[in-house]
Amino acid sequence: MTDVQGIDLDIQTEDGVADAYLVHPADGLPRPGVLFYQDAYGLRPHLKSMADRLAAAGYTVLVPNVTYRLGRSPVVDLPEFKDPAADPTIWQKLGPIVFSLTPDLIERDSAAYLGWMADSPLVADGPVGVTGYCMGARLALWTAAAHPDRVAAAAGFHGGGLATDDPTSPHLGAPRIKAEVYCGHADNDQSLPPEQIERFEKALTEAGVRHTCEVYPGAQHGYTQADTPSYDKEADDRHWAALLGLLQRTF
Repeated sequence: MTDVQGIDLDIQTEDGVADAYLVHPADGLPRPGVLFYQDAYGLRPHLKSMADRLAAAGYTVLVPNVTYRLGRSPVVDLPEFKDPAADPTIWQKLGPIVFSLTPDLIERDSAAYLGWMADSPLVADGPVGVTGYCMGARLALWTAAAHPDRVAAAAGFHGGGLATDDPTSPHLGAPRIKAEVYCGHADNDQSLPPEQIERFEKALTEAGVRHTCEVYPGAQHGYTQADTPSYDKEADDRHWAALLGLLQRTF
């Protein structure tokens, strides 16, 4: 692992200014880019630490506040350790935010994020990788479908609602995806029941998308997030191995 340097910055989008976190190896050399999508809890110290770890493996990582239309991060004031079971008001605050993002909005926003990365001297030329967590898994898939020539690898972890009956369901974008896809599903996840897992993988297979979809036994929704009670170190370690393996195969 190498030393990294992180900075906060702003990115101009069609609809405003998104605050973001950028981290890269401290030598300042151009590295493969990774667009990192947040979970519902937003851009915060834990996500920055995850991005730092990814950058230390040799990548330039951009973590935008995808809910910038509602304000700069933190968009919602949350405790350092987030336990919705102990405080139901957390999801009362976050629910509308989670469902405020649509494929159309993400297509526009991701164009801005990917454009910024293409112009940055810290990002190597060529396509980038995308990874997302919880709601971010949907955003990663939407981005890969909207910008197939810009995304070479797309990963999603403990994603929900990946193959619903909604006309905006991520699985419907599979025919447009050129990236290799990896998804690590949480076990017994109410937001992604077995029938959705089956429908999602079938869509990828029928579209000819190179992919690996795995269910992490015993892992709860949110298993990568150490500032929540859902954190599972074994599943998190597996996630890191899978994500880095995907990126190493791609770049």
